[in-house]
Amino acid sequence: MAEEPLKQRFVVDTSAFLTEEIRREDEDLEAALERFVDLIADAKLELGISCYMPPSIQEELMRMLETRNVSEELRSRLNTWIIRKNPAHYEVMIPAEVVYEFVQEMSDRVDRGLRVSERAVRDAQEAEAEALDEHEYKTPTDEVISDLRDKYRRALRQGILDSREDFDLLVLAREMNAGVVTEDAGIINWAEEFGLRYMRGREFPGLLEEYLAAAQRSNDRED
Repeated sequence: MAEEPLKQRFVVDTSAFLTEEIRREDEDLEAALERFVDLIADAKLELGISCYMPPSIQEELMRMLETRNVSEELRSRLNTWIIRKNPAHYEVMIPAEVVYEFVQEMSDRVDRGLRVSERAVRDAQEAEAEALDEHEYKTPTDEVISDLRDKYRRALRQGILDSREDFDLLVLAREMNAGVVTEDAGIINWAEEFGLRYMRGREFPGLLEEYLAAAQRSNDRED
């Protein structure tokens, strides 16, 4: 019975593997991932802890790692120990209240985006009126538009589910009764709405290390 709490399931997001927070001092991405994969493999073999990913997120992760020149061998090991599973979109029930909150959140964000746009138009008018050099390569309006893009993106996208990959992860975690591992603020916010367990990706390697160490201590006592 003592080992039962260790036999857990986790659905792991791309951000958990790419965050610099999982790296130790003087450790590059590949070295950090090698250590991370070893922990995932040991936790699976020794404790029955399973890590899952929806195919959409796994494909996204593989593309990102290839772009960062992570070796094919290491990418293959990741694919070996991370279980690939499609969420059951037609079977998992989402509470109506969660959908309602999502619709309300998106409506509020559209209003925020409009306010950002209105402010940008006024800033552009004021900047053009104050501009003295008509031969500038980048006009004040160009600068306002660039600033608008950043602020508009933050107003509409930061802290919200903004892709089907994010939604797949949450649905799979709900289906599997699994914990969510991510660094994405939007996923964390909606994991709470879904009533899911979650933890930050930076904390996950340490959790696996502690589980493995606890199991080793238990074995030592039995011996």
